[in-house]
Amino acid sequence: MTYAEAIAFLYQQLPMYQQVGSSAYKKDLTNTRLLLQKLGQPHLRFPTVHIAGTNGKGSSAHSLAAILQSAGYRTGLYTSPHLKSFTERIRLDGTPLAESHVVTFVEQYHSLMQSVRPSFFEMTVAMAFYYFAQQEVDIAIVEVGLGGRLDSTNVINPEVGLITNIGYDHMEMLGDTLSQIAFEKAGIIKPKIPIVIGQKHVETTEVFRQVARERKAPLYFAEEQYTVESIEDVLAKQRVTVRDYQSNQLLTIDLSLRGRYQALNIAGILTTVDRLREQEWKISWANVKAGLANVVALTGLRGRWQVLNQQPLCLADTGHNKEAWEEILEQLRAYKADQYHFVLGVTQGKDLESLLSLLPTDENYYFCQAHVPRAMPAQELAAKAKHLGLQGEVIEDVQQAYEQARQRAKANDVVFVGGSSFVVAELHDL
Repeated sequence: MTYAEAIAFLYQQLPMYQQVGSSAYKKDLTNTRLLLQKLGQPHLRFPTVHIAGTNGKGSSAHSLAAILQSAGYRTGLYTSPHLKSFTERIRLDGTPLAESHVVTFVEQYHSLMQSVRPSFFEMTVAMAFYYFAQQEVDIAIVEVGLGGRLDSTNVINPEVGLITNIGYDHMEMLGDTLSQIAFEKAGIIKPKIPIVIGQKHVETTEVFRQVARERKAPLYFAEEQYTVESIEDVLAKQRVTVRDYQSNQLLTIDLSLRGRYQALNIAGILTTVDRLREQEWKISWANVKAGLANVVALTGLRGRWQVLNQQPLCLADTGHNKEAWEEILEQLRAYKADQYHFVLGVTQGKDLESLLSLLPTDENYYFCQAHVPRAMPAQELAAKAKHLGLQGEVIEDVQQAYEQARQRAKANDVVFVGGSSFVVAELHDL
């Protein structure tokens, strides 16, 4: 079996949420538990950190992995979705899973997968845990796919859990109020295991308090531990000044991840590191600074406020819901460009009106669609945008839309590509 054949089997035989949407989401952990049992319970053979949340969980996962790598730990990292290659989902010390491992796993467990009929995500989680156990990782950072309570990753007993924040996303599966969504995310809270909440919200705080109380889990609100005092651009990094409330010290950190919204993740990351230290993980302040200053180099993370071109300035970001776009637009406005060019594509099932209503009506739009079944047709997106006063042209191919925007943009303009991870993934310059 070749790698292409193995991947074709995974995509064709098993429903994949990122491709087809909610029909692939299984509100049940039975298949995952059955797969892991047949694989020898690999998830019980290494420590983990479990990360859930609406926004920021991918950046937080990669940041924590970079910190642990800087501390000398052999670190597994499981995230989703991937941008360019399936193998990006499963990393060891920043190196993606080798294609040969995918082929071997599919060949060895082909009949098992056909008999269990797992979802794409269930199978990928099982493959990740099997690989991490095989490679004898010291620790693995595990990012939730959807929700938390019934997510396939929610079979682990982590050293600590982190819930970055709660926002309106995947409402058709998780609920249409912040408290309902918080309850699903709170499903990763385990008995007596510390849980960190990255951002407080009036509608969700009591949900977390109640679940933590029921499970006797130590609860930490990150903003009560740390707060960002300032953030500035320094060369190719962002310099953040953080106040540590425990010591009342000001700490300076350089972030390799761009985008001022990354400041929202820092308190949760640092509070999670503190909980690991309490469990005798040896992580120095120098390790923390080195990890955060080199997240991209250490973990290979892409698509977070990524610079594609300098003049005109062209940027791409995978933020895809209202809360993410509020942060994106705030930072874009700070550039004070003459004109903005938005290359925009989205997936079906989003609260599109709330997202589009944030966008300025006097800028340039290029409506496109990624090559996935869930992509909203560019013509439909353009029609909905026009209804809200956004004018633009339809160029279905993402790369062509980006090239058109870049050619039309003048030196003091800004081009932004986003709306969906799948749109960003189709850029050649990524």
